[in-house]
Amino acid sequence: MTGDIRVLLVDDHPVVRAGLRAMLTEFDGISVAAEAAHGEAALKELARLHAHGERVDVVLMDLQMGAGMDGVTATSRIRLLDKAPPVLILTTYDTDADILAAVEAGASGYMLKDAPPEQIRQAVIAAAAGQTALAPRVAALLMGRISSPAPALTPREVQLLERLATGLSNRAIAKEMFISEATVKTHLVHIYEKLGVDNRTAAIAVAAERRIIRGRGSR
Repeated sequence: MTGDIRVLLVDDHPVVRAGLRAMLTEFDGISVAAEAAHGEAALKELARLHAHGERVDVVLMDLQMGAGMDGVTATSRIRLLDKAPPVLILTTYDTDADILAAVEAGASGYMLKDAPPEQIRQAVIAAAAGQTALAPRVAALLMGRISSPAPALTPREVQLLERLATGLSNRAIAKEMFISEATVKTHLVHIYEKLGVDNRTAAIAVAAERRIIRGRGSR
C-alpha cells in the first residue's frame, strides 16, 4: 500500500465523527477519505469514491445508527462489493449478540469506543493490512467460545434471545426468523438449559446480566 491509510468514517453522531476525524488525522499515515451517517450513505460514498478512482482502505463502522441502515447490515453489504475494503467495527456495545452478528457479517475487527487512541490506531493499521483487530473483551469472548467445555449459545440462539427480549411471541419470532413455532420452542428449551433457567423472563435477565444481549433500553 502506498500513501496514507484512507478511512471511511460511518457514525450517526456528527460530534463523534468529528472527534474520530480529529484523532485519526493526528496520526502519521492515516487520513479520512469521507464520512457517512448510516449504512446506505456509506455504500453511496464507497461507490462515489470508486467512480473517482479514490480508494478506501478501511471502513470504520458504528453498529447502531438511528433509523438508517445498521452497521451489521452495512458490513454484510460492503463485503459483497468487488475489492471490498475491510470493515472495522467501532462501537459502545460489547454483548455476545453484537459481536457474533458483526463477525458473521464479515467484520475484520471489533473495537470499543472507550479504547485508547493508540489501540484504535493500531486496529486501523491491522485492518488495512488484512489482519484481525479485536478489543480484549471481544477476543476473550471468541476464544472462550472455542476453548470452553461448557455449551455456549449458538448465534441462532442468541438471535432468538434478542427477539425474545423485545417481547415478541413465539409465533412472531418464528415469522421473523423464518422457522416454525416448534423450532422456536426447541431453541427455547436449549437456551433455558444452557442458561440454567426455566422461563423466558429469567432467560432474558440472565442473558442481559452476562452481556449475551443488550439490556432493555440500550441504544
